Amino acid sequence: MTSDLIRRNATPLAQETLADTPITVISGARQVGKTTLMQQLVRDRDARVVSLDDTIDREAAEADPDGFAAQYRQGLLAIDEIQRVPALLTALKAAVDRDRRPGRFIVTGSADLLSLRGAQESLAGRAQTIPLEGLSRDELSGRSADFATFAWSLPTTGTPDDRSDLTRRDYLELVTTPTFPEIVDRTARQRDRWLSNYTQRVVSKDSSDITGIYHPDRLEPLLNVIAARNAGEFVAARIGRELDIPERSIPTYLRALESVFLVRSVPGWSKNIASGAISRPKVAITDTGLAAHLTGVEVDGLEREISSTLTGGLVEGFVTGELAKQSTWSAKSTRVSHFRGRGGYEVDLILEDRRRDIVGIEVKTTTSPRSPDFNGLTFLRDLLGDRFITGVVLHTGTASRSFGDRLWALPISTLWDH
Repeated sequence: MTSDLIRRNATPLAQETLADTPITVISGARQVGKTTLMQQLVRDRDARVVSLDDTIDREAAEADPDGFAAQYRQGLLAIDEIQRVPALLTALKAAVDRDRRPGRFIVTGSADLLSLRGAQESLAGRAQTIPLEGLSRDELSGRSADFATFAWSLPTTGTPDDRSDLTRRDYLELVTTPTFPEIVDRTARQRDRWLSNYTQRVVSKDSSDITGIYHPDRLEPLLNVIAARNAGEFVAARIGRELDIPERSIPTYLRALESVFLVRSVPGWSKNIASGAISRPKVAITDTGLAAHLTGVEVDGLEREISSTLTGGLVEGFVTGELAKQSTWSAKSTRVSHFRGRGGYEVDLILEDRRRDIVGIEVKTTTSPRSPDFNGLTFLRDLLGDRFITGVVLHTGTASRSFGDRLWALPISTLWDH
């Protein structure tokens, strides 16, 4: 299956948004398929598509933002890479305030629009954002999975009967394979060259142009440190010492990398229930194939050091990424965080719904989970009572097993098989 035939699971949500909202924003890193999705959405509509990567369109938008936004009033105006001209956000607001009919604009952005240098408008109340990441495992299989909904149903449905056919090495292959649509079908050597050029372009130009930070040369070393400690807690003081960068500057550089969707932060969870919970975020490279490229590792090395922090962090980052992708189309609205208490109890990922009920997830590289792997989940279950819905240890083995009251061990592939 070639990447251009893969249906994106965010498509139905984007179609709904076009039907009821004046501005639809497709937001995500460069080369994750935003332009392709936009073109598919406008294919059967009366639409005009312009790209601000094209010099003539960009200069026209800069010279007359209001006039640019007012073009093609009879149909849908689709603007690709809107972060190139931040002043257009204000022009779009003014155009929508004059005519609020749904489906007036669809825009793509390779940066967080709230972080744009020179942007003075958030489009609050006028736009809905569809986050888009690299291809998910269920998209590559032609399916639409919803692990969050499945996890909330586990206490009722019980242990799944299905077994996984994937081996631990298979999982490591998935973890180290980039999910950018353009390179899905390329060789490993071609992917490495593409990723090197991609990183240089986004880090050295896009992130500094968008945020206007000083010392953009510090971004790549920070990105490499994050990759080496993928899904680890982010301690600014420690990283500052390692890179010889003032601690106070580290959060600014982290936000610059987040603004172009190269990294993601998972906040600490407490809700004032677990006394002494540590609230430092975990930070990971958004695409674990890119993280593996940055650290120079491959499957054989990860398999030899299966218990290493690097291997564990890449596998946890992979799971986090799959959950983040599914959150766009999941029927269950959740927030993702992690938990670490001063008593030594940890849970890799917490999914919390609007009722403040939670599902806890531990990610293990082992093929045979054991009772100690559930210590953090057991602590939260006993602490939260009925608010604790399910605790899951995702592992690289093949079997699904119950481990007691609301606790299950499941293969990682359960993420995209349900």
